[in-house]
Amino acid sequence: MATTTYSVNGMTCGHCTSAVTEELSKLDGVTEVTIDLNAGGTSAVHVTSESALDDTAVRAAVDEAGYELAAS
Repeated sequence: MATTTYSVNGMTCGHCTSAVTEELSKLDGVTEVTIDLNAGGTSAVHVTSESALDDTAVRAAVDEAGYELAAS
């Protein structure tokens, strides 16, 4: 198992966290998504998966939810 933390901009509420969680959970191998919401700022999104995830796939899932990964 691997847990990776991503920084996501634009989330402000529980609906936001649900949307991001739903999209990331669709990725192959993802077993858990937890979010430390920082309303109006950059939130920490912790993704646990069976193996390392492709950053492009993670970015696409976050984009699909309507948010964006912060520049790393």
